[in-house]
Amino acid sequence: MHLFAREEGEGPAVLLIHSSGMSSRQWRKLVGTLAPTHRVIAPDLIGSGQSPPWADDAPFHFHRDVDALEAAVAHVPTRVHVVGHSYGGLLALTLARRSPGRVASLALYDPVAFGVLHDAGDLDGLADLAMVDDGAFHDDATGGDDAWYEQFVDYWNGPGVWRQLPERDRTAFLATGRKVFSEVTSLLKDRTPLRDYVPLAMPTLLLTGSRTPIAAQRVVALLATAMPHARVETIEGAGHMGPITHGAAVNELVAAHIAAS
Repeated sequence: MHLFAREEGEGPAVLLIHSSGMSSRQWRKLVGTLAPTHRVIAPDLIGSGQSPPWADDAPFHFHRDVDALEAAVAHVPTRVHVVGHSYGGLLALTLARRSPGRVASLALYDPVAFGVLHDAGDLDGLADLAMVDDGAFHDDATGGDDAWYEQFVDYWNGPGVWRQLPERDRTAFLATGRKVFSEVTSLLKDRTPLRDYVPLAMPTLLLTGSRTPIAAQRVVALLATAMPHARVETIEGAGHMGPITHGAAVNELVAAHIAAS
C-alpha cells in the first residue's frame, strides 16, 4: 500500500516512523532539526494521517506496515537511518532484521518488541504487560472502541489520562481505533526471540523514560544485551510519550546519534 510521506532536505536519508494512533506530525520538530543536513522521510502509516484508510473489517498484521515502509524507501539508493517510537520502534526493528544492509543506524524510543520478554522469561516485564494483555483487550467485538482505548492509553500514560483528553482528540483516536486495535493485537502475539536481534550490528540508540511502564523498559534493557553496538539513554521524568512530552531532549540525542553514525 502506498503511504503518504513528508520529505524535506538533502543528504543522508532518515526514515521517521511514528507510534500507534499518531501520524508523521509527531516528528515535525525533529524534521526541522534534521532537514538542513539530511533527507528526511516521514510517512503516515496505513490508516494514519493522509495515508489510505484500512477497512475496519479487514484482517491486519503489523508486517503490512513494514511492507509499506520498505516501499516508501525503495527509491533511496543509500543506506537509511531509521528512527521509531513505540509501535514505530517495532516496525524499525523488523525492517532492520529483514534488510540489515539497508539500515545505517537505529534510534528507538520504547520499541514494543514484547517477544523478547517471553523469550527471556522476564517476570517483571511480563507481569507489567499482563495489565493490558488480557482477554478483554483482545475482544474483536469491542477492539478499538472507547473502553478499549481507555485501557490502552491509561496503561501507557497513567490512570485517567484518556478521559482527560479533549473530546476532539478522543474522536480523532477513535477514528483509527480498529486499525490500532489490529496493530496492537498482532504485536502482542509476536514471539521474535532475543537471538534474532543479535545480527543487528548497526549503531543503535535505545531510548526510554524513567516513568515508562516496566514492560517497555525491560524490552530496552534486553535488546541492549543482544545488539552488539547498542547503548541506552533514559530520559528523566519522561514516560512512554517522551518523544512528544520531552521532545527537545529526545531530538537532541537522536540527532547526535545520527550525526555520529
